[in-house]
Order: sequence, then structure tokens, then C-alpha cells
Amino acid sequence: MKTMVLFLVVSLGLPGCGVIYFAPNVSDQATDAAVAIVPVTAAAVKVANASPYRPQQIPAVFLQTAGSGSGLQGAGSLPDPVFTSQPRPDMSEMRLPPDLPDTPYEIGVGDVLVLATQQSARSIEELSGLLSAQNQRQGYTVQDDGAIAVPDVGRIRLAGLTLEEAEAEVFQALVRAGLDPTFSIEVAEFNSKRATIGGAVRNPTVVPITLTPVVLQEALAAAGGVSTLDTQFTTIRLYRNGTLYQIPLDQLPGTDVELAGGDSIFVDTDYLLDRAQAYFEEQITLTNQRQSSRLQALNQLSSEIGLRRAALNEARANFQAQLELGAIDRDHVYLTGEVAQQGRFPLPFGRQATLADALFEQGGLISDVSDPGQIYLLRGNPDGQVTAYHLNGRNTVNLLHATNMELRPNDIIFVAPQPITSWNRALNQIIPSLVLAQSQS
Repeated sequence: MKTMVLFLVVSLGLPGCGVIYFAPNVSDQATDAAVAIVPVTAAAVKVANASPYRPQQIPAVFLQTAGSGSGLQGAGSLPDPVFTSQPRPDMSEMRLPPDLPDTPYEIGVGDVLVLATQQSARSIEELSGLLSAQNQRQGYTVQDDGAIAVPDVGRIRLAGLTLEEAEAEVFQALVRAGLDPTFSIEVAEFNSKRATIGGAVRNPTVVPITLTPVVLQEALAAAGGVSTLDTQFTTIRLYRNGTLYQIPLDQLPGTDVELAGGDSIFVDTDYLLDRAQAYFEEQITLTNQRQSSRLQALNQLSSEIGLRRAALNEARANFQAQLELGAIDRDHVYLTGEVAQQGRFPLPFGRQATLADALFEQGGLISDVSDPGQIYLLRGNPDGQVTAYHLNGRNTVNLLHATNMELRPNDIIFVAPQPITSWNRALNQIIPSLVLAQSQS
């Protein structure tokens, strides 16, 4: 009886003294601000999300890349590859050059021209210098500027002209000089257009391109023929204008390849192209120079990108350090009540966060003490009022609203305890006091 009386006294007396446990709750009876409790529904979520808020943006340094530079400077465009992967000899394929256009011969630098005139006394007197050269078969060499020098006439530019066009040009020059324009032009030496032949031939040589088209078989004959016993592994390679063509020797009969000035022919007996590569070494010097220039430009670009990347990483690291030290102004919401981790939740950069994000990223509810039917989102309004959005999580379907309800800076998320949790905590405060009071009586 004495114990029961003491229990009633303490139970009734302690609340009056203000020492018994009081569970926090949300009430619309506020002392300094009006509180509106609004159930969380789809319509309420839409209204709540309508409040203006622009998330803080992530610094631009996190959006930049170091993959762009000032470009390749001075590298120039690379030519088409001269060499391709060489298959085994028994798999060698034919790659013929395109047919040459059917155009008349054009005079070029280095060609030697002969002017033939009538053998008359008058002509000898008037064209003594011209006939002297013609009679001695000395001719006139087309010089570097594309012109020939004719005594008593002067310089006549003939490079790039056909024989017919050259005769017309000389005719006009003789008429202007007052000389007998009766003559004809012959090419005594063809030196401006040549094709070289090397490799597995008996006599490597240079074949001039003349008025008569020169075909590949004739050029090989001029070089003494192919000097190899095993024709199965022999390939004729033709280098023209930066492109490499090839004709297996056993497929040469029946082909009609016309040569052009500047062609290089190499008879290759090694399918690894070692000898061919040595032969074309001088001709690909320019290609190597361009590749070297391009490599230098690539190295420069790589260094520039490396410096950019280092600067970006340093700026990002500085921002991360400031963020960890709290030197960056952030927007937060606050979690309290029966949640796994009370504290503040930073709103993310560049996107909206939801009520579900804050709850579950912080560990969610404490299942054995929290009341899922009493989840509140407290939001202050500009007019001083407080809106308490009440989410009844006892019906799990309602949690979908939490995934759509956007957070705003300084929102407070509160989860109330279960009634039994509040009663247990009150008992934990009362029982020690009862024991102490009974021991003193």
C-alpha cells in the first residue's frame, strides 16, 4: 500500500515539476506562428512544388574537359599511305593504276628542241644563227623558266605547250623579228618526263616519255628484263603521285599499263617490301617530314591538354576541400525525430531533391520506435506561417508522394515516435525516481 501511494504521488507530481518525458509532436497550436497541417496528396505535392527554387549549380570547372586544344598547327595534311600491309605472295592482288588521259605531248623543262628550216641562201643569210644550230644538230634546251633562247629572236616560252602550239608561238616570234617563218619543230631529246626502273632487273635505267606512249612491258625490256628465277614471288610495283600500285609478274601478260612522267617501277622479289621501301626512301622523304611535323604538333597538343587537365583537377580539388571545410554556401534541410541519423541534409547541386531522397539517404526511419504514420515536412512561408505537410506512411502507397515532393532550403523533416515509445521513455524516467523515493522512505 505504501508503494502504491508513492507511485501515484510520483506519477502525478513529476509532470507538474516538468521532469517527465514529453514526446515531440506537430501541433497547429503555435505561440508565435500559425501552423497549417496539410495531408500529403498528389494535389498538395503539386502546390508545394510550385514554390520557386533554383538548385545551386555545380561549378563550371566540373563541366569542362581537357580534350580540346588549339589544334594541330604546322602539321599539314598527311598524304595517302604509300605502303599497305603486304599479304603472302600467293595472295598478292593486282592493283592497276587508272588509265592516262589521251593528250598530246607537252614540252617541258630539259627537253632539247631542233628548228628545221629551208636550205636557201636567203634563209642562210637571214637565219644564220638559227641554221647554224640546226645544221650542227645542237638544238635549243628548254631552260628553267620554260623558254628557249633563239639568236636574233630572243627568248620564247614553250614549256607546257604541245608541238603544234609551240610552232605557232615560234612563228609569231619570227614574224615579229622580221625573219622567214618557214620552219618545223622537232624534239631531239626527251628529258622532262621520265620513268625510273629498278629492283630485280638486269640494268636499272631511266626511260624517257616520248611522243609515242611507253608501256610497262617496253620499259622492262629497256631495263634488260626481269632478273629472277622464281616468278611466283615477284611483284612489279608502280609508284605514281603518292599511290602504290602492284602487278604480280605472272599476271603481267595481257596488261597494257602506259607510263607517265615521274613513275617509279620497282620489281620486288621480297613480299615484305624491304627492297621496295629502300627504293622509295627518297620519294617519301616529304611524307616523313610531314609525319614528323604532325608528331611534333601532337606532342605539343598532348602537353597543352595535360596542363589543362592538371588545372581542372586542381580547381576541382580546391572546391572539394572548401566544401568539406564548410566554406561553400550550401542549401540544407534538417532531419529530426525518430530517424536513423539526425542532422542536416545538403541539397544537391544542379537538381531537385525529394523528401524520399533525404529520408532514405540518411538511413530512413527507426523501425521499432518511429511512427510511419506521423512523418512531417515543415516549411516556413514568407508571410511567417508554417505549413506542416503530413505524410501517412502506414499506407506504403503514400510513400510514392515522398518521391515526388521536392525539398526547399531550411525545410525540417520530423518523424514522431510511436505511442508505446513515448510511454516506455516516460517509464524509464519514472522508475528510477520511484526506486529512489522508496529507498528514502
